[in-house]
Amino acid sequence: MPTCTPFLTTAALPDKPHPPQPGLATDQLEVAGSLTALLRDTTTEPRPDMQLEALALSVAADLPVLLWGEPGIGKTAALTQLAESLGLPLTTVIASVHEPSDFSGLPVIGDDPAEQGVPMAPPDWAVRLVRAGRGLLFLDELSTAPPAVQAALLRLVLERRIGVLRLPPGVRIVAAANPRSSAADGWELSPPLANRFVHLQWVHDQEVVIRGLGGTWPRATLPRLAPERLPEAVDLARRGVCGLLAARPELIHRLPSSETRRGGAWPSPRSWEMALHLIAFATAAGSSRDVLALLVRGTVGDGPGLELLASLDRMDLPDPEVLLADPAAAVLPDRGDLRQAVLDGVVAAVRTRPEKSRWDAAWALLVRALETGAPDLVVVPATSLASLRREDWDVPASIERFAGVISLSRRADDAAARVAAVKAGR
Repeated sequence: MPTCTPFLTTAALPDKPHPPQPGLATDQLEVAGSLTALLRDTTTEPRPDMQLEALALSVAADLPVLLWGEPGIGKTAALTQLAESLGLPLTTVIASVHEPSDFSGLPVIGDDPAEQGVPMAPPDWAVRLVRAGRGLLFLDELSTAPPAVQAALLRLVLERRIGVLRLPPGVRIVAAANPRSSAADGWELSPPLANRFVHLQWVHDQEVVIRGLGGTWPRATLPRLAPERLPEAVDLARRGVCGLLAARPELIHRLPSSETRRGGAWPSPRSWEMALHLIAFATAAGSSRDVLALLVRGTVGDGPGLELLASLDRMDLPDPEVLLADPAAAVLPDRGDLRQAVLDGVVAAVRTRPEKSRWDAAWALLVRALETGAPDLVVVPATSLASLRREDWDVPASIERFAGVISLSRRADDAAARVAAVKAGR
């Protein structure tokens, strides 16, 4: 009987593994650790960053902030770096992996519940924050927290209470969320919770990312508040917000109709109060208009926020009567829209009280605007001012300087009208 050839022969068997060499493995891990340490060895530099400045101002104003951005955009890294810059211990809580009781507190039955009640025990991270007396509480992945957890977070964000504990004044609250389209099992924020935050859109800056990966990241610092500007800042903020709401009372409370917009910034008495605080802080810090725009639109929404910014711009405009009193010393805004508003205000002042001296002073202002800015900005004010002339008023010699500008503007308008007519005929 023939013998069967085995399927595996000794030659086909794999070699026995070499015994581990502890010394060699340890050396390689140490080298890997050294390489990792070198990669993590980065530095910071003072660099203007509107996002970081808006975030720092909100933290200084002790207002809850919500950073919106795509995954991997650097929200967590920004919070870590901000906490280090401010010397605050960072406590991170992933909202989506917690139960409602983790924020409202767990009931603990004492010796006599009927007499002493049932206290709500806070989680350990809240106890550590209270003991430290200061810190930065980071609520991450807020948009993936279910509605029950969001409801429990309301008391934490508004009243700063977790169970029987109250967070000390030195604790600041910052949250982060991904848009629902890019969040795993994401939820829209409930309107009550969304209206308690300053919403900042977090986007990456190409140059910041490249320099950061090269080892140098921007440094987050609290803007310096000028003590001498505090009363002025409060007055400006109150006049700006109250003036707009007096003229547009329908903006006091406007709940958006869509679910998505309800989960963002929208106007309410609460969010208008936050906007007022942030205007005062930004003014006292001398922040740019772009930073102020991020803060205002992040509290009351884009539409009302833009109206408030326009109202604040108009408050800074010079008084038309002051300009008419001394046209030679007039300082006109550089921004085209503000310069146009000033010139329109001057013409309106002359129309209200038409006098020869005021009419001549207005022409002198228009000449100054023609010499120091875009010529097209004076076309409409010059045409309106010319229509206010009385029969016994002599035409100033300076009016001839506007003839070419107005003629050019009219030709441009005629050309635009002809182009529009041709397109309509097609």
